Amino acid sequence: MRNLFMALTVGTLSLSASAYAQSTTVVVPGEVRTYVLEQQAPSVVYEGDVVFGEPIPDTVELHSIQGHGDYAYVVLNDRRVLVNPQTRAVIQVLE
Repeated sequence: MRNLFMALTVGTLSLSASAYAQSTTVVVPGEVRTYVLEQQAPSVVYEGDVVFGEPIPDTVELHSIQGHGDYAYVVLNDRRVLVNPQTRAVIQVLE
């Protein structure tokens, strides 16, 4: 009985983890990605982790993407980060 309970618990946790991982996947239009990767914006020194869904502080200037009002970007510690300009939440780190 104990082994069955453990197996069910592990299975449930595995499914939950994969569902969470899928919910953090964002499909960014190719032209947005290309535009951000081609820009020569200065890098901002940022202390802390860049985490999906977490907002970038108001003290960091975001750069708009012409024709794509749903996206902005910033370069943090030499890493290009896509951000939702309304919420300042991290959408994706481009590598």
